[in-house]
Amino acid sequence: MSMNPIEIGAGVVLALCSIVIVLVVLVQESKDDGLTSAIGGGYNDSFYGKNTGNTREAKLNKLTRNAAIVLFILTVAVNIIHGYLNK
Repeated sequence: MSMNPIEIGAGVVLALCSIVIVLVVLVQESKDDGLTSAIGGGYNDSFYGKNTGNTREAKLNKLTRNAAIVLFILTVAVNIIHGYLNK
């Protein structure tokens, strides 16, 4: 059974998307503050805390979320295409 070009291209995109997710997650910092968070409640009312949408971490979070969405949608699409073509 041979794969058609659509399946090959989607497989390449899936592999690249998986690599991006792994690398971005490895680059992100841990959100576990340990004992400091337990004592202080983890509340950050600083300027940095209020502007979290513009930080590097926020951008990495958005990239992770978008890559995971693409991975999920592409995986479902490839399975549907594969099932449709191999009837």
